[in-house]
Amino acid sequence: MIKTFTQDDVIRYVYEETSVEENVLIEDALMSEPELMTFFLDALELRALMNKIERQPRASTVESILAYSRNYPPNPAAKLQS
Repeated sequence: MIKTFTQDDVIRYVYEETSVEENVLIEDALMSEPELMTFFLDALELRALMNKIERQPRASTVESILAYSRNYPPNPAAKLQS
């Protein structure tokens, strides 16, 4: 039986979510299907680019969270016991 792999399978492969057995089959499919190989290479490039993205919250967001947390005791159960 010939297994047909989808783009979802390739994405799982890129993110190392496939078994050793699946890896062998997917690698064979990549070698024999140029369109799947192109998608694989694009997915690798996209993953690398996404890993370079730096995310930081705005200072005002951090301050809002800190201000909110200052209004509550560290242990909510302690407030009930007082």
